Amino acid sequence: MKEKAEKLNADAVINVRYMTSAIMGGAAEILAYGTAVKLK
Repeated sequence: MKEKAEKLNADAVINVRYMTSAIMGGAAEILAYGTAVKLK
C-alpha cells in the first residue's frame, strides 16, 4: 500500500482497514485497504 501511494505521489494514506479470513486449515488471507490522498 505504501509503495502504491508513493507511485501516486500521495501525501498520506487514510481510512486504513485490515481484514482476515481463514481459507483452509493452516492458511489465512490478509487484506489491507486504504485511500491515498494528496494534500493541498
